[in-house]
Order: sequence, then structure tokens, then C-alpha cells
Amino acid sequence: MAALGIGVLLCGWVARDMEVKDPAAIVWDEFVGLMIALFMLPDGWYWLIAGFLLFRIFDILKPWPVSFLDRELTGGLGIMMDDVAAGLYSLLVLQATAYLIGVAL
Repeated sequence: MAALGIGVLLCGWVARDMEVKDPAAIVWDEFVGLMIALFMLPDGWYWLIAGFLLFRIFDILKPWPVSFLDRELTGGLGIMMDDVAAGLYSLLVLQATAYLIGVAL
């Protein structure tokens, strides 16, 4: 939660300073989204790779509500929340997969 709050403030400040809605130079949002995606993963390097790939897929394809958040929110909140949503989608897929195949968390 602290990383999200700091990100909203810092990303909003940088975006205003650069006069760009979501500058590519800002990567804090990606960092927070990936932290969410990789939360409580089972042991194994392949889970890390799967988490990274799923996060990138959801972040690029932007299924609803990721696309809605990206389009409708502005400032630091807008910069952060689409990546948070992509991270939550990834987390959900990873945790459901681990549960379904019977991997202990």
C-alpha cells in the first residue's frame, strides 16, 4: 500500500512536470504492478517468469477494467491504477493455477 501511495504522488508530480499523461520514463507503476503479480508465489523460477509474462500481457492488452482505468483516470492515480489492475489479474491467474494443480503456497 505504501508503494501505491508513494507512486500516486510521485508519478503525478513527474507527469505534471513533464507535461505528459503517462510518461514512458516512469516505471514505478510497473514495479508496483509486478510486486502485486508476484505476491505469494509458489517456489520455482518458472512461477516468476509466468508472473512477469502474465503481468506484461495484461498490461499490454489492457482487458476491462484495466483499459477503463487507463483511459478514465488522470494524474498519478491514472498512471498507477491500470498497472495495479494488471497485477491483480496476474495474481488471480497465478494463484488459481497453483490451486488447481495442487501446488502448496
